[in-house]
Amino acid sequence: MVRKTIAIDMDEVLADTLKKVIFKFNEESGETVTAEDLQGVKLRDLHPQHVESLSNLLLDRSFFRDLEVFPDAVRVVKRLTEHYDVYIATAAMDVPTSFDAKYEWLLEHFPFLDPQHFIFCGDKGVVGTDYLIDDNPKQLAAFKGKGIMFNAAHNIHEEGFDRVHSWKEVEDYFFGQA
Repeated sequence: MVRKTIAIDMDEVLADTLKKVIFKFNEESGETVTAEDLQGVKLRDLHPQHVESLSNLLLDRSFFRDLEVFPDAVRVVKRLTEHYDVYIATAAMDVPTSFDAKYEWLLEHFPFLDPQHFIFCGDKGVVGTDYLIDDNPKQLAAFKGKGIMFNAAHNIHEEGFDRVHSWKEVEDYFFGQA
């Protein structure tokens, strides 16, 4: 029997990228932005005067290396691998300096995944899995399989996709309520 396939985004799905962005942004800009300030809006739109420094922050080759893993992500992804072929699909082309840090982060936190299943791409419309779990509505719209939106501050007003708010909800989505 052929197993179904799942692609999972990294930033704001497996990794709490926003937490570090906010911390570093506040540290460097002197602002006091909170996650609550970013509900339904992107930081670059809230503070357009800091767009260049925000870009430079993300271009730091080590930025993505020490991100926190979202609660239950490791456990649920491991469980998914028992029933599905799991891939990590990260839009690393948006920040090409992130490859090494993202690769090392994935190896550290998800050592049970085959590195041959890491997809560093731009447009996820080329990803040919059955499911895609992502926080970016643009990526989900381009995807040809079943898109599942992982809730994030910037996408709270987006509609048209099944939505999960946590890794526990991902687990329930694929395995039913416990």
